[in-house]
Amino acid sequence: MVSPERLLAFCALATVIILVPGPSVLFVVGRALAHGRRTALTSVAGNEVGALTLSLAVAFGIGSLVAESALLFTTIKLVGAVYLVYLGVQAVRQRRKLTEALGGTDASAGRRAFWQGLVVGVTNPKTSVFFAAVLPQFVDRSAGHVPLQMALFGLIFCAIALVLDSVWGLAAASARTWLARSPRRLAAIGGTGGLMMIGLGFAVATTGQKN
Repeated sequence: MVSPERLLAFCALATVIILVPGPSVLFVVGRALAHGRRTALTSVAGNEVGALTLSLAVAFGIGSLVAESALLFTTIKLVGAVYLVYLGVQAVRQRRKLTEALGGTDASAGRRAFWQGLVVGVTNPKTSVFFAAVLPQFVDRSAGHVPLQMALFGLIFCAIALVLDSVWGLAAASARTWLARSPRRLAAIGGTGGLMMIGLGFAVATTGQKN
């Protein structure tokens, strides 16, 4: 259905796009610095489920509505931005509790991390622009089954992102473990992760304006 040449070209471009740190990477790094490896990887899983949901929406026509509506585009973007700022503020406020969290196993924390990642994945402006503007260019319309082709490309994109974002998360979590030998430094790391998310929220809100 899709030629190997198109698949290779798409994989190469998707890898380049994903490697450039954007909202997803910064979110995962912030989660890793604030809460460690498990939360980072759970956030990655949620993020990619959100991105896959977004890709399916584009593939089956919903994405075109967002692309053509400035109000809807801006609303979705601002919801994601506000949510990132909220998570960042919470991370800064709770930075002194991270020492206790190192030894804890809160099952609900994993579920929260997953859903938080999903929201970021769905509202990621970089991913939405890629799916809406770039992904369709690789579709071979003469081969038919256009929505299925787009869904396949979206799945491939999310699989690549899952691997690369996990590497970012593991690297940040390793740095956190190495630096977290004193409560003061650990609190500083948690605060840094929170500030990163607050800054990311403002960046998402003020970039990619839809005219």
